Amino acid sequence: MFSHLCAALALLPRCLLYPSSRGLSRACRLLSSMDAAVVRCLPGQPKLTISFSLDGSHKNMLRDQDEALGKVLARISNSIAKNQGKAKKSKKNRSQQPCEAAESAVVKLFVGGDEVPDTVPNSEAWQDGAVLQVGDVQYTVQRNAPTFTTAELPVSLMAGFPVCPKLEVEFGNLQDCEFTWFKENASSTSPEAAEEAPGRDSGWTQVGRERVHVPSNQDIGYRLKLSCTPRDGSRSGLVKELASVRAVEAGPGVCTFDNRHAYTVKEAEWPAMRVVSYNILADIYAQTDLSKTVLYPYCAPYALELDYRQNLIKKELAGYNADIICLQEVDKGVFVDSLTPALDAFGLDGVFKVKDKQHEGLATFYRRSKFRLLSSHDIMLSEALTSDSVHSELLEKVSANSALQDKILQRSTSLQVTVLEDLIKPGRKVCVANTHLYWHPKGGNIRLVQMGVAMRHLTHVISEVAAGAPLVFCGDFNSTPNSGVFQLLCEAGVPLQHADWSSFGPEESCSMEMVSTFPPLLSACGQPAYTNYVGGFHGCLDYIFIQPESMQVEQVIPLPSHQEVTTYEALPSVAHPSDHIALVCDLHWKP
Repeated sequence: MFSHLCAALALLPRCLLYPSSRGLSRACRLLSSMDAAVVRCLPGQPKLTISFSLDGSHKNMLRDQDEALGKVLARISNSIAKNQGKAKKSKKNRSQQPCEAAESAVVKLFVGGDEVPDTVPNSEAWQDGAVLQVGDVQYTVQRNAPTFTTAELPVSLMAGFPVCPKLEVEFGNLQDCEFTWFKENASSTSPEAAEEAPGRDSGWTQVGRERVHVPSNQDIGYRLKLSCTPRDGSRSGLVKELASVRAVEAGPGVCTFDNRHAYTVKEAEWPAMRVVSYNILADIYAQTDLSKTVLYPYCAPYALELDYRQNLIKKELAGYNADIICLQEVDKGVFVDSLTPALDAFGLDGVFKVKDKQHEGLATFYRRSKFRLLSSHDIMLSEALTSDSVHSELLEKVSANSALQDKILQRSTSLQVTVLEDLIKPGRKVCVANTHLYWHPKGGNIRLVQMGVAMRHLTHVISEVAAGAPLVFCGDFNSTPNSGVFQLLCEAGVPLQHADWSSFGPEESCSMEMVSTFPPLLSACGQPAYTNYVGGFHGCLDYIFIQPESMQVEQVIPLPSHQEVTTYEALPSVAHPSDHIALVCDLHWKP
């Protein structure tokens, strides 16, 4: 602020420069009333941009960094003269009177009160705090000022559900930015009214000052507007204003997760950490004709729409106050445009692993105040089986049955592996694994092979980059408690006579004794009656596995009651966004 003030003082009338508090006060008021000329200039890039508004028109100029300043100033002057000429010509046509030629506006740039010579290159001339004079108008130059490069509101807004804007800022910090929410007044419903600035418009009433806003039932039927100021510490950039496309709609009332949130009002206290595993139902599967007519015919069509379900998912995840969240069936667009902005606002960062040749995948989020991302070691299981020598023995056994081998290698099933460091006790690490195994009810043998690859890969990762780190293994394993996969994980081995080796029939059988590379793991949430509840099936398919010698279960958040799950027959429903139920538990990290 002080450098801006010094630059502006040299351009003010002498009466304002008299050393008195009144003169200084007037100078400050004049400076604060100056519009900004925003300059983006990065080392190594050939171009810079200059943006400012004049006479209601926004100017955005792209110029060479090594170009002489005089050329830019002349271009601004000529552009103004040209616009004035058009205006006078239009006036002449209306009055049929001759008009005078437009005069070129005086355009100068000052730094520290001194005029910058025309020969100085742009990269040196446009300094932060400089003053651009265009005729009688002055602008304070903001070089590389905090700027929103992305600013969007979600399309669907529901009362009682958090509205999380998608925001990306350059030269700034989202945690420093300022936010003001406005609600449309009853008398202001036209699109034109939404374009008026809230500060000067009686059609909007301030309703919030946080990054995330939760509309109330009183907001139903009215649009929202967000005014956000990008900041980096004390530096600020141009205000960005966003008006919602739709009005706030009524929510569904009580959801299946509302009672669960009573157990997760506060974050888990160190050395405990809260973990969530959740298959959120990918939109590419929810919107098929099969889903609407066969899989979920009981679900209201609007409740299968992505915008509707995302409102529920974001509220559910935010309410768990989790430290680690492992999600399956995450659409790539949902991760980028919805979950990342929302969970970032609640203090979590995330990583994504998309399935090969698919539009959905795995996402792992972690609380950045407690964890630091050290490394990722994601693999596609079928690819790793054939390319990594640590799986050569397993590959040899699978190759004995070509039909089974072909099925396994056609699968794009992935394993997401994230190594995190504890920020409260530096040096302590945890390995978080996340997967979604093959879905077919008869695919037990394929899932066993996939899990064999996964466990060996996890052993290798921990030994190489996180020695001694405990494993937290989350996912939709598509395996019930009597499956070979569950036995492999919880008993550290599965015998060759297990029924799953012949799950596809004798022609695709592949009997072998498989031993886990880990000691027996523990299902942290036990064996619920079901974690997946649809019209034609219900069963326990989802788990959070831990190493009991490294961690112990401190709390398991109760699942929704059977009455809550079946209120609308099955899942998904207007009160639940997925066909799966989230698993949530608090784990105590042993010393």
